Amino acid sequence: MNIFQNIKEAFSSIRTNVTRTVITCLIISFGIMALVGILTAIDGIESSLVKNFSFMGANSFNIQNRSSGFMLGRNKKRVFYESITYKQACEFKDRFEQDAMVSINSSNSWTATAKHRSEKTNPNSSVLGVDESYLRVAGYELNNGRNLALSDVERALPIAVIGKEIKESLFGSRDCLNQFIHVGGVKLKVVGLLSEKGGAFDFGGDRVVLIPVSLARVKFSRSNLSYNIGVSVDDVNGMDAMVDYSNVIFRQVRRLKVKEETNFSIIKSDSISKALLENLSLILLGAIFIAAITLLGAAIALMNIMLVTVTERTKEIGTRKAIGARSSTVLNQFVIEAITICQIGGLGGIVLGLAMGNLISNYIGGTFIVPWRWILLALGVCTMVGLGAGIWPARKAARINPIEALRHE
Repeated sequence: MNIFQNIKEAFSSIRTNVTRTVITCLIISFGIMALVGILTAIDGIESSLVKNFSFMGANSFNIQNRSSGFMLGRNKKRVFYESITYKQACEFKDRFEQDAMVSINSSNSWTATAKHRSEKTNPNSSVLGVDESYLRVAGYELNNGRNLALSDVERALPIAVIGKEIKESLFGSRDCLNQFIHVGGVKLKVVGLLSEKGGAFDFGGDRVVLIPVSLARVKFSRSNLSYNIGVSVDDVNGMDAMVDYSNVIFRQVRRLKVKEETNFSIIKSDSISKALLENLSLILLGAIFIAAITLLGAAIALMNIMLVTVTERTKEIGTRKAIGARSSTVLNQFVIEAITICQIGGLGGIVLGLAMGNLISNYIGGTFIVPWRWILLALGVCTMVGLGAGIWPARKAARINPIEALRHE
């Protein structure tokens, strides 16, 4: 009996045990859905991270205030790290002598509302105080208009460069250049429009209002504001050396002694995405664990179905062996039947997994993806589950004595 005939016989057997087969297929589908769905979501998120984290600048790193932490011990107390002042940031920029571009910026608000006449944005716009070098360091490009100039920063002019989403909310298809907007009660003249940037996990790369850092110090000042310093290098191979150099210079700016702990952080442009991908690997392990437990249950259920099937078809098996069917033929028939049931459940799980994974990926800012490698893996897993669950019942069927089988009632 060839493989196609075995598959045909498998479907005939499935039709005679529809309820049990459907239940087993659903269990298999759930396991494959968990595996393919989470792996699809992770692939979509990874591709989004690679694409969208360029908003920090491909060859750049940031110097920023170190987050506060806790000291462990009997006398627990909170440690407050000194904010980076505007004076310190300027001193670092003045003392920096390597071939790289340095930018000073501040995050003055993440919940601002921009207004133009009767139109206004949602209160989720970012107001950043920047200098003339910020666009290059942060990886932004101009779509129209001009960038902030050094003279704009020195004179603290009330001008702004806005993101695409801000423009669409306030002006629609109309030109926004030389128009006035109000942000936080401050009237700003729009001199530039940024190209579409995007943002990983909805960080809002297109919902930004960039104003001179000097103006931000006056109009959007807040207590304990810490300034950020961005450094962009031309050669990515020299990134580590530039980070070490910057660390030495800024320790000198902060007046830290040799044995004193560094009270600031240097974050590379890819460090956040790497940290997130490390966390995604934990989710991957969870998905594999869930799928493994579910598929183990499915394998046990399938093995039980196959054993019952062997018992119910004992007389049929005896008849086939009596007219010349070999034990290997019977073995192959039942193994292929088990694999077929697994593949039916696996195909259902793949469809559900693709839908679930892409919905999750799209919801948190990922992209649509069809992970062929995970689909092939799922089909391979289903084959292995079917083989593992079907081999024992198949061997039992193959060893049936035809004379005793013919007498079976």
